[in-house]
Amino acid sequence: MSRKNGIDVFSRRAFLRTAATIGAAAVAGKAAAQSAIDEIINAPRRGNWDDQFDAKASRTATAVVSNNPIFGPGSAGHIQQAIFDYQNIVANGGWPQVNAGQKLEIGVSDPAVQQLRQRLIISGDLPRSAGISSSFDSYVDGAVKRFQARHGLPADGVLGEYTLKAMNVPADIRLAQLQTNLVRIQAMSGDLGRRFVMVNIPAAYIEAVENNRVALRHTAIVGKIDRQSPILNSKIYEVILNPYWTAPRSIVQKDIVPLMRKDPTYLTRNAIRLIDGNGNEVAPETIDWNAEKAPDLMFRQDPGKINAMSSTKINFHNEHAVYMHDTPQQGLFNKLMRFESSGCVRVQNVRDLSTWLLKETPGWSRSQIEATIRAGNNTPIKLAEEVPVYFVYVTAWSAKDRVVQFRDDIYQRDGEEQLALQTNIGVERGPVDDDALPQ
Repeated sequence: MSRKNGIDVFSRRAFLRTAATIGAAAVAGKAAAQSAIDEIINAPRRGNWDDQFDAKASRTATAVVSNNPIFGPGSAGHIQQAIFDYQNIVANGGWPQVNAGQKLEIGVSDPAVQQLRQRLIISGDLPRSAGISSSFDSYVDGAVKRFQARHGLPADGVLGEYTLKAMNVPADIRLAQLQTNLVRIQAMSGDLGRRFVMVNIPAAYIEAVENNRVALRHTAIVGKIDRQSPILNSKIYEVILNPYWTAPRSIVQKDIVPLMRKDPTYLTRNAIRLIDGNGNEVAPETIDWNAEKAPDLMFRQDPGKINAMSSTKINFHNEHAVYMHDTPQQGLFNKLMRFESSGCVRVQNVRDLSTWLLKETPGWSRSQIEATIRAGNNTPIKLAEEVPVYFVYVTAWSAKDRVVQFRDDIYQRDGEEQLALQTNIGVERGPVDDDALPQ
């Protein structure tokens, strides 16, 4: 999409609908932006950081998450408003690059903090009244945390590598990113269902939405750059407690066979059984693991704590053979870069999601789910009513509070290299998919 023609993606109806409410704001925003530099320069100079601690500002700085879903009745209008705001920022010269010669964090005094303050003021993360100085005080700390939260980064208040690179993406590129994602959001503007699940791949998180409000949010782990999670619309029809895991053919060929060549006990140690077409178990020692092709057998792992899907599998119709599931490797949810699977989606606190999915299915309370998992028996449960699920790729969006969110273009689909921050910095990845394959 052309940046110059970004406004053309608005339909005439959408433009007329929003013009009355945002026109005045756009004019006022332009005037404010034009005088922003004067206001910054003339604002009171701040003293040392340690005598300006504002606990309330610090606590509220990262409160950028609401119960408004990415896809809701006003989603397109909200991102249109963000586009108007960013057009004003671009028209008035954008924001400065922050050139940090040292790690910038609370307590530091450095000339680069002046650039940082100006950058954060222009993007709305720091009040203009905070002024310009070289001191990284509690106001700057809170503003950096707010910026980090809006970009899906750990809100630690420190200008590390990823925060600095995200901050130095030029305003015109962010504007183009908003325009690109407007089209994606408009494509999902229909009736998505009374209850639905949305997996946002670049954000690596999940929303369970009910009556246009977010009921649950879950951190997720999604597909690697070279094994991407697909875009899809489907319906969840089943939750399986204590699932078997059947290895996909690609995993068998690429990962399991090489592991068996190195360690012939791998299958036995991980409770993976070989099953032939007649349902009979085949002993691993009878297989030639040095053959060119993997054996034409089912590789099925028994239920249990070491199962690749751990306690839960969530099934939905799709041609990609992907699903959502639990994992025994909970520590991976704490990683900044959660692009580790072969396309399936791991769900943190999956039992909360299972409870929500099954709450309209008689007999499946949270206590019954927990008791069944403890018993360890493979238990498929059909939902009383199938729940729509959407795997989407949205790297920028906004809510009615005008908090604009950006995420890394991990699969490089936005058409701008600078937006694929984690991809370009270089992510150290293991050779094996630890989402689906036990070690």
